[in-house]
Amino acid sequence: MARAFGVAIPDLSAQSRRSARIAFARQVAMYLTHIAGQLTMTDVGRLFGRDRTTAAHACRCVEDRRDDPVFDMVLDALESAVCAWRQLCPHVSAV
Repeated sequence: MARAFGVAIPDLSAQSRRSARIAFARQVAMYLTHIAGQLTMTDVGRLFGRDRTTAAHACRCVEDRRDDPVFDMVLDALESAVCAWRQLCPHVSAV
């Protein structure tokens, strides 16, 4: 996820919001962790050093942007990649 948005991995779970670009990459990562990773909002929040309401807000923000066909296509590709990774590495747990 970090590579897709050109941000450093530690920035995704940094305690501060950071730049808008990093915050957006974090929101997408949280969304995909919930949707493709099938984690609860509580677990997503914990994984990113946030609470479940922040994870839920991130998911709503990403869903709202899916009306953009280009963004939706990119998100579909990222979701497919996460799902494929989960199938290849079922023994790896995110939490």
